[in-house]
Amino acid sequence: MSPAAAGGCVVDHLVVAAASLDQGVAWCEATLGVTPGPGGRHALMGTHNRLLTIADAVFPQAYFEIIAIDPDAPPPGRARWFGLDEAALQQRIAVQPRLVHLVARCTDLQAQRRALLGAGFDPGDVLSAGRDTPQGRLQWQITVRADGRPGQGGALPTLIQWSGAHPTAAMPASGVTLHSLALCGLPEAARAALRLQGVKCLPPPGAALRATLATPLGVVTLES
Repeated sequence: MSPAAAGGCVVDHLVVAAASLDQGVAWCEATLGVTPGPGGRHALMGTHNRLLTIADAVFPQAYFEIIAIDPDAPPPGRARWFGLDEAALQQRIAVQPRLVHLVARCTDLQAQRRALLGAGFDPGDVLSAGRDTPQGRLQWQITVRADGRPGQGGALPTLIQWSGAHPTAAMPASGVTLHSLALCGLPEAARAALRLQGVKCLPPPGAALRATLATPLGVVTLES
């Protein structure tokens, strides 16, 4: 039984923020040696994305999301997820895309959220979201803080629970796999509440996230 099935969490996807999807695709090709697959638009948040699988035995169904504000979408009327509205982040990703966050998958998001709240951490409210794909509609619930910022400087994962199909079911092998993932500065109480499989937790100082990937260009390490 996986930790998610037993009440813990597993890595769902890594989030890379880009100033535009064109910039994100070019960065992915130059950095990881692959072209990301199609994604879609998020009407709830005024964003859009491109995706590729990075799954391996330790991180089943894990994938990589390149996300950007959708210039053709109306403002969402609230802070966008992953801190995309933050001026400091926008200045950094204007130079190049950056790894910004981890989304962790669970089978009982409300219970997992209560566990974090009980440990003294605010994962945010639970929002329902979805988007249409050629294979059918994807639907999920996700935690988003009121200010849109990831907790603990990005080390506290956003929580997600999928309803029905998982997006990796329609993704071909990419040639990229997640070799290791470390979180820096995540307090012990949050670790105990999350029970996150396969992820190393390191003491500060250091980048909130450090992901090592096996790619066609060799081993690549990304830091938030």
